Amino acid sequence: MDRFVGYIAGIGTASGTRMVVGHWLESPFGAFTDVMAENAAGSRLLLAPSSEVADYVSGTYSFDAVDVFDVDARLTADSLLVSAGPLRLRAELGPRTALGQLLERVPPAVAVHPRWLAAVSPLAGLLVPGVRTSGSAGGGRREYYGVRSIRSVTGALASWDGRDLGGLSPVDPPVRFGFSSVPPKPQIVAVTTSILP
Repeated sequence: MDRFVGYIAGIGTASGTRMVVGHWLESPFGAFTDVMAENAAGSRLLLAPSSEVADYVSGTYSFDAVDVFDVDARLTADSLLVSAGPLRLRAELGPRTALGQLLERVPPAVAVHPRWLAAVSPLAGLLVPGVRTSGSAGGGRREYYGVRSIRSVTGALASWDGRDLGGLSPVDPPVRFGFSSVPPKPQIVAVTTSILP
């Protein structure tokens, strides 16, 4: 089983570009950050910090293009800062959400267990449309998202090749990288992602 422990931020912008930032503290590749971006025209791009990460992530999710760049990221108590190739992002973090506070009450070992996540996946889709906690990771593998806490994203400054992407907006339409989108309302989640053969 491959396990990734860290954070996923889902952010929309007024230009129509939507981003999913994975900020991983522990993984089979060590600590790293990657960015999945989908623009208003529906083109999907992966920004990865190494060819090894790019190969793994593009073998798990679907993209129209994959680029390898230095990805610098810093997560603080009140912001997420990312510099990756053409992207510059500063996301302002707000308080824990009501659902996030509820999830924090689930015992950690249960919250990330594949059997639990497979069982609650249909409920997750009802509570947050477009979101699933269990699904295909390609190549016959299964993927599970164990969310342990949720904070809102209250603001964002983002640019692509120096062009302002506009203010913070919902992640709408949903992103199309894998079996699950992120919630429409911008937020960052503490998550353990498990991929089983």
